[in-house]
Amino acid sequence: MKFAFSSLIFPSIFLFLSLFSLATSDNTHDNFLQCLSQNLSNPTSIDTNLIYSPINESSYLSVLNFSIQNPRFNSPSTPKPVVIVTPTLASHVQTAIRCSSKHGVQIRIRSGGHDYEGLSYISDVPFVIIDLFNLRTIEVDVENRTAWIGAGATLGEVYYRIAEKSRTLGFPAGVCPTVGVGGHLSGGGYGTMLRKYGLAADNVIDAQTLKEGFLIGNPWEKTYFGLFAAAEERALELNLEQNATQLVHRWQQIADKFHEDLFIRLILQAISTTDQDSGNKTIQVTFNSLFLGGVDRLLPLMQESFPELGLVREDCTEMSWIESTLYFEGFPSGSPLEVLLDRVPRSRLSFKAKSDYVKEPIPETGLEGIWEMVYEEEVGRAIDHESLWRKNG
Repeated sequence: MKFAFSSLIFPSIFLFLSLFSLATSDNTHDNFLQCLSQNLSNPTSIDTNLIYSPINESSYLSVLNFSIQNPRFNSPSTPKPVVIVTPTLASHVQTAIRCSSKHGVQIRIRSGGHDYEGLSYISDVPFVIIDLFNLRTIEVDVENRTAWIGAGATLGEVYYRIAEKSRTLGFPAGVCPTVGVGGHLSGGGYGTMLRKYGLAADNVIDAQTLKEGFLIGNPWEKTYFGLFAAAEERALELNLEQNATQLVHRWQQIADKFHEDLFIRLILQAISTTDQDSGNKTIQVTFNSLFLGGVDRLLPLMQESFPELGLVREDCTEMSWIESTLYFEGFPSGSPLEVLLDRVPRSRLSFKAKSDYVKEPIPETGLEGIWEMVYEEEVGRAIDHESLWRKNG
């Protein structure tokens, strides 16, 4: 049973790479502010509610730093925006784009700030940030299975508002609740339900966008999604002494053939052991999964498709979809759903990350080379660009 789910993507989310030009005046800051003041429908809001300037350093840095998710890009030498615009209306976005184009200033659009290289909030030339965090209205219509979502909303806020209205509806997007909807959808957006429902962006039917500062298209975005009642999760931890290498190699060969209701990812990390011969460390492989159904249906499917894993009923926990979003983010068991509303990540670590695709299964000798790299890491810390594997089918 399917339903339509709609999200509001405010103008310009998809355009920030096309409006770049070099600033040629030392008065960029003043000229840009003057342009905004002359063109905003409510220019009196420019001082406190809409515009953040280095002139008011405290509030400016507070807004700038709030959504910098990678501390690598939060140092005194990191380029800073000329101005930060925090629109509350689509017309504010239009005005900011027109003024940026007029005065030769690049634009950076920031929804949640989770891009790996800080592209939503840094630039080597004069730039402004349009930060969408005020555009995060979420209106869920359970009867029509639709919703209106501001591009500045986070995934956690979206999940919470859906669950607030229904425990049998959900949305197929990512596992990190502080990721912004605007960037997530414009970049594709994959999560634990992608094998059945595809990427978050696959579900987009319509969107409101901007072209050169003018509205085009219809004002809402609709997506297509499905109905389910419960989720079955699985997390099995094995180390190298428990044939983890062989299981990972086998998983590579069959994961794309699993039932569409089953999603399994791998997480690799070094852990402590009591074995002094191995340096008191080994590699742990976690088979971390979601099944859209109950354990009674999961067990025979796993026995047929991946018997080597040895899944048994005691390994499984049945829960609702919204509860599974807490699990995949790593919240402690029993955490209230309200933790999804927190826009601040539980931790901010400097990192270098890369996503890639493997077209052919990595042989066991190749896996052993990866284990050596992970082994060199600190206990409990995984290598991000190799530690999280998904084979989507």
